[in-house]
Amino acid sequence: MAVILETTLGDITVDLFTEERPRTCLNFLKLCKTKYYNFCLFHSVQRNFMVQAGDPTSTGRGGESIFSKLYGDQARFFEMETNPRLKHRKVGTVSMVNNGGNMHGSQFLITTREDVDYLDGQHTVFGEVSEGDVVLMKINEAICDDQHRPYQDIRINHTVVLDDPFDDPAGLAAHIPDRSPEPTKEQLESGRIGADEAIDDTAGRSQEEVEEMLQEKEAKARTQILEMVGDLPEADVAPPDNVLFVCKLNPVTQDEDLEVIFSRFGDIKCCEVIRDQKTGDSLCYAFVEFEKPEACEEAYFKMDNVLIDDRRIHVDFSQSVSKVWKGGPGDSKGGQKSKFELKDKPKGAGKQYDLILEGDEGAGPSSTQGRGRSPDDRPERHSKDTESRHGKHKKKHRRDSSSSEDDRRQKKKHHKKERDSNGDRTSDRRGRDVSSSEDDRRHKKKHHKHDRDSDDDRHKERDRDRHERDRDRPKHRERHRSRSREKERKHSKHEKDRHRH
Repeated sequence: MAVILETTLGDITVDLFTEERPRTCLNFLKLCKTKYYNFCLFHSVQRNFMVQAGDPTSTGRGGESIFSKLYGDQARFFEMETNPRLKHRKVGTVSMVNNGGNMHGSQFLITTREDVDYLDGQHTVFGEVSEGDVVLMKINEAICDDQHRPYQDIRINHTVVLDDPFDDPAGLAAHIPDRSPEPTKEQLESGRIGADEAIDDTAGRSQEEVEEMLQEKEAKARTQILEMVGDLPEADVAPPDNVLFVCKLNPVTQDEDLEVIFSRFGDIKCCEVIRDQKTGDSLCYAFVEFEKPEACEEAYFKMDNVLIDDRRIHVDFSQSVSKVWKGGPGDSKGGQKSKFELKDKPKGAGKQYDLILEGDEGAGPSSTQGRGRSPDDRPERHSKDTESRHGKHKKKHRRDSSSSEDDRRQKKKHHKKERDSNGDRTSDRRGRDVSSSEDDRRHKKKHHKHDRDSDDDRHKERDRDRHERDRDRPKHRERHRSRSREKERKHSKHEKDRHRH
């Protein structure tokens, strides 16, 4: 007893277990006979798990049994069959989907993996795929969305019943069509991309548009990889449009020089030459951040290949998003903290070079410029600052001396307790060692005495046996001689009798 499911990807032949699952097989056969499954979608494809079909609504919540056509809506579902127990052990196992409450309708599933034992007892196994394994694997490899629904339609076009051992129930003949019905409008609109529809992204595009599309795909793939490895916060992040990247600089070029040169195009928020972390030498490239993107664009067009400190510089828009902008809008330009921070640089390394100065407000020569200080009030302010620092230092020294004296006392007490406890532990350990060594000596003494006694017993036994053998040796000799004399006597007698005869 078998049924052929003609799908848009090929034919699948299903053998039914009519003896083990008679009611479930009856429902499936009669639904196929009435062409109920025609144009049904495989609405759920979970790769290397199972494929699901049999719902005319393609939502996963529809479908009804053949008994609803015969007996009304009260017979929309029927109870699952559990005896004998059949398991989902092999690829291609066909079972009815549980609609809740251990009831079945029309939906069925086909497994695409072995040993799916957690489906046992929940879905009724009633058949297996005997032909069409390649088609089943094609369905399994379909591209789906996050709801496991294929983007391109995979439908059951037709069903063919090869052998039906069950008689048709009364009233079923009225539901069997003479020919396969045409798909309804709802069935055709339930899909996405038609099964016979060719998918070609390059159709109707010029060669330049196709190349641009491929470049966009490659760029998107690269950004996704960078996001996965942690180099980008997110794949859709975009570089700032008001930052210029300046390279091929002379090592002697300073931040102030670049700021003066580029400030002719507009207000600059930050201008910084990137330096080596250990040596502090210039790495010959810098970042210039403008207040407005228009100024950044004008500088890009006019400053490329310009001679600065006997070097032809190169200017481009910054493509880096690995830097974190720290400064706020209220920071003054002169003496502001560095706004650029490398991702792989530790937080405490800002004092070693000029790239990160977060937390070092007074570091660097630029920190003392532009703060509105007059030369006249510097000595007075310096004297006040020194006095306050001396007072703070004295108070701190008093606190430190008192706290250090208490610490020394506490340490003395702690060390004394440790010495006492160590001495007690050492004496206990020695006592235990002495007692254990005394017991070992006693045990060895007993063992040696026992060995000596056993050796003496063995020697005595050996001497006793030897003496007994020596004492019995003459008797054995005499017995041997008497036997030999008796033999000679018999032999001589025998010779005499022989001569006489």
